[in-house]
Amino acid sequence: MMSPREIRVYRDLMGDNETWAGETRTVLGAHGIVMLNLIGSPGAGKTRLLESMVKPLEGRARFATLEGDVETTRDAERLGALGVEVSQLLSGGSCHLEAKMVHQALTDLPVDNLDLVFVENVGNMVCPAEFDLGEQAKVAVLSVTEGEDKPLKYPLLFREAKALVLTKVDLLPHLEFNLPLCLQNIRTVNADLPVFQVSAQTGEGVDRWTQWVVEHLTNS
Repeated sequence: MMSPREIRVYRDLMGDNETWAGETRTVLGAHGIVMLNLIGSPGAGKTRLLESMVKPLEGRARFATLEGDVETTRDAERLGALGVEVSQLLSGGSCHLEAKMVHQALTDLPVDNLDLVFVENVGNMVCPAEFDLGEQAKVAVLSVTEGEDKPLKYPLLFREAKALVLTKVDLLPHLEFNLPLCLQNIRTVNADLPVFQVSAQTGEGVDRWTQWVVEHLTNS
């Protein structure tokens, strides 16, 4: 049994977002780290997706996670229990993470021993898509419980994203969710967006999604 990890907590710090995003890119470049910004609604399965990747990434990439939420350290505690290097970023009511807070949290990580950092942004499909954190790529996370029309209703996220993870696909037999229509709506907004159909519960699609992440490390 692993001993509980100490959870570091960061609260919102104001600053010029573009400047701090640039500072973060400098740190990432200097240490050869790729940072992916996961964006999706509350309950889309972002934390569960990260949990499902711990074993597939073992021995392939050294990674840490910056967990964004309005309050509580619950998600960070879940990942910390799996041995993940993790810090909790509390936005204090803001609907998104800001670059200065992400930069401070990043530089407190053991950056010399990392290949990859995931930022799990505050649950929201609108605001986080508008803010640059210095990441190499935004990743949209959409669950099949949310409806086929979300790419049309929140197009900025799907235009900005470099990949989309469609989560909870094990629930498809139990939902009135039109998968072909959802994929069509995604293509309407972003014809080139790679889509990974994943069930963190059963493991379906996790290896394929993890492979994309590893290839992104190699190509960045």
